[in-house]
Amino acid sequence: MEYIEYMTKDGDRWDTISADFYGGDPLAFEQIIDANPTVMILPVLCSGITLKIPTINLATAQAVIPASELPPWKQ
Repeated sequence: MEYIEYMTKDGDRWDTISADFYGGDPLAFEQIIDANPTVMILPVLCSGITLKIPTINLATAQAVIPASELPPWKQ
């Protein structure tokens, strides 16, 4: 699996990071948590934590997000 590295900022949450990387889907955060087993699962993350964000292909994204909720350029 391929990953993107992301450095957290003050106030980042698992769901907001998920929404930023997975087409607005805040519920795909479990993929990020699974890819970062050494990071404590807290409601709000401290700044400076390097996270591995699993890359997903469009087919996976469409499986997670209904097509009707995707932005027009991804439908």
